[in-house]
Parts: sequence; C-alpha cells; structure tokens
Amino acid sequence: MRSRQLGKSGMTVSAIGLGCMGMSQSYGPGDDGESVRTIHRALDLGVTLLDTADVYGRGANEKLVGGAIRTRRKDVVLATKVGMIPGPGGPTGVNGRPEHVRAACDGSLQRLQVDLIDLYYLHRVDSETPIEDTIGAMADLVKQGKVRFLGLSEAAPATIRRAHAVHPIAALQSEYSLWFREPEVAVLPVCRELGIGFVPFSPLGRGFLSGRVTDVDTLAPDDLRRRVPRFQGENLQRNVTLVDRLRQIANRRQSTPSQLALAWLLAKGGDIVPIPGTKRRPYLEENVVAAGIDLTEREVAELESAFPRDAPAGERYPEDMARLVGR
Repeated sequence: MRSRQLGKSGMTVSAIGLGCMGMSQSYGPGDDGESVRTIHRALDLGVTLLDTADVYGRGANEKLVGGAIRTRRKDVVLATKVGMIPGPGGPTGVNGRPEHVRAACDGSLQRLQVDLIDLYYLHRVDSETPIEDTIGAMADLVKQGKVRFLGLSEAAPATIRRAHAVHPIAALQSEYSLWFREPEVAVLPVCRELGIGFVPFSPLGRGFLSGRVTDVDTLAPDDLRRRVPRFQGENLQRNVTLVDRLRQIANRRQSTPSQLALAWLLAKGGDIVPIPGTKRRPYLEENVVAAGIDLTEREVAELESAFPRDAPAGERYPEDMARLVGR
C-alpha cells in the first residue's frame, strides 16, 4: 500500500482509507463479525486510515471500531468526528458549542477505548456558533493530548479559512467523486493554498459508481439511498448511462468501475486520500487495488469527459441532510 501525507500536517496515511459508517447505519443490516474481519483485513493490506464518527449508529460504530483495533492500535490512524446531533432516523441537527465538543471528545475516547484520537473532524459547521469558538475548543483538546490533528467536514471555503486561522486544519473531508466534482471549483483550491489535505467520502457515489446499484427496490428498506434524489426515477436512469461509460473505460484497462473511479481520485493530486466505505472483505480487497493503478493524463481527461461536472441528475442529499452542509 502506498502512503500519502495529508497536506502540510506531517500526518502520513495509506493512499486509500476505510470508511466505517456503513457497518453500523445507512446501508441495511450490519454484521459486526464481518465488519471486524473487514477492518482486520484492511490493516493486513496496509490500510491505516480508519474513519468513524460519534453519530454513526449513535455511538455503536465507534464501539465497533474501537473493539476491532484494540490489539492493533499502532497500525491505525484513527479519525472520528463531532458536531452532529443523532436521532432515531439519522442526524437531527448540528452542535458546535465548546462544551459539547469537550464532552463529545471524552465520549468518543471512551467508546473507542483509546487515549488519543489521531484526527478529529468537526462533522458539520454549526451556523449558530462562531467557528472560532468551536475550533478553539478543539484546539484545547490538542493541547490536552486528547487529539493530534484537527479536520473539517463539508465546510465552505470562507469557513475553512477562518478555522485554519485559529488552529492548523490537517484535512478537509467532503464528498468528491466522478459523480460529484463540485469541490474542484472552490474547496480544493483553498485547501491547497492553505496546505490542507483532502479526504473524499463517498468516492464511489454511495456505491453507484461500482455499477451494482441500478434499482433502489433491491435495497434494504432503511437504506439511505432510497431517499437520495440521485437514486430516484428518471434521475437514476440518466445516471446509469454515466456508469455505462465508466464500465467501458474500465474494461479496456482490465479494471473494475470502482477501481477506476478511485484511481481517478488518486490521480487528481497527492494530497487526496479517498475513504471508500464497505462492510465486506471482497469489496475492500477490490478497492485497495486502485492504489496501484496509475492513470495517464489522457485517461484522466477521458474520464472527466465522460463525467462532466453538470452531468449527474438529481441532488446528492435529501433535503433534511442538505441543510446541514456548510455554504
């Protein structure tokens, strides 16, 4: 597994990480046993960056990840998040108040069974709390030795600048893939100006770019994608044609669509570390192959021609989730 440095932070991680959210929520029933085996297999393959959050499974995901890495802590760069308010059907709001940050960090440390979080993200920006106050509280956690590096998720460019002025931001985590290229417009340039690494979540478009999702009726009743506009009706049918183009290019490269989509992200810059999520070992093993695929400039251009920024049909979030994204 190749390694990369996240911006100018000095934090070195595997070129591809593992998103653990789906092991506990959003994509149908979980299997804790297989999830733990998937985490162990990831570590065996050289994946070091594991990503979770206090809101995933209302704390269950942190407990799962913490238990899985208990005897292998030295092999892991552990990332978790604070700021989302959990509800029975998903996040219900955002809380970036300093007192919440302090209490939430202690809760995460306990569930993860660790005394140090390597990368602590603000999951979403609280519009009612100055970002300076939130990041100030997170910076205090660094001083206390509870956290090594700070990150932001789905934050707007101006907010990134304000946060970075309070304490260096090591990484920004936001959705980025062939299916959602909006970060290229303003967010990535700001990150590169400030020396902030970029960690794309949903780098396979919530599994869509794998080519395996063509009908939401086959998904579990509580699967998040049943509510996402991009997976609905005519939107889905239009988007399937994009994946057909990806599959054609992948076949020429003797790769899978997933591997090619991840290789494209890696080719977009050495400061990019995608974290495809999976709870099954075969998909993990398929994804990590992408770290060894080097695309030519011509191949990158061909993929971007097949996936123009304005090509995907439908919004990427249902309305209740879209309102939590920083603007």
